[in-house]
Amino acid sequence: MNTFLSKLSPSITDMIRMDHAHVMTAFHQYEAGSSPRVKKGLVDSVSVALEIHAQLEEEIFYPALRAVEDTDFMKKSVPEHDEMRRLIGQLRKLEPGDAKYDETFYELMNHVIHHVADEETLLLPAAERVLADQLGELGARMTKRRLQLAAPRTGEIAGGMARAMGPGALVAGAGALLACGYLLARPRGDRAAWVRRGQKTAQR
Repeated sequence: MNTFLSKLSPSITDMIRMDHAHVMTAFHQYEAGSSPRVKKGLVDSVSVALEIHAQLEEEIFYPALRAVEDTDFMKKSVPEHDEMRRLIGQLRKLEPGDAKYDETFYELMNHVIHHVADEETLLLPAAERVLADQLGELGARMTKRRLQLAAPRTGEIAGGMARAMGPGALVAGAGALLACGYLLARPRGDRAAWVRRGQKTAQR
């Protein structure tokens, strides 16, 4: 890994915390009384963000930490990701008007909040203790892999962001987190095309 890039990149633990913060922002924007369009946009944005976040942790963060310290929480972290994926799969089979849509999303929200609390109080401090000299390099690896994972899903990410925007509302945090990293890595001409693609998706 390029040493210069490692120095510029946020540490992997800071990146994980930023992911958590952006998903929590999107959770706070979800309201049972919102329009079906906004609900679907928020759920789609959160779902993609969580899927990519979980894959990044499983491919990069957990193996690095497990190599030096295998905690009890590590044993349940991937099963918790699997439960999150199961709930996301259920949401994708439902429409925002379905009776179980809100209930399923709130179940996902509670599951993720519990998982985040454990990571931020147990796992991230442990990583900062035992991986102190690798945090920047791991952060750079995570940045590169995030762009690779987001690239095939740009239309999905942009569409979710566009749907989640009510009049004058903030963009859903989870989608923005993924989108900004990808968008800034694109040539300027491609950026406009990416935005247009999201607008067309949102109109469907």
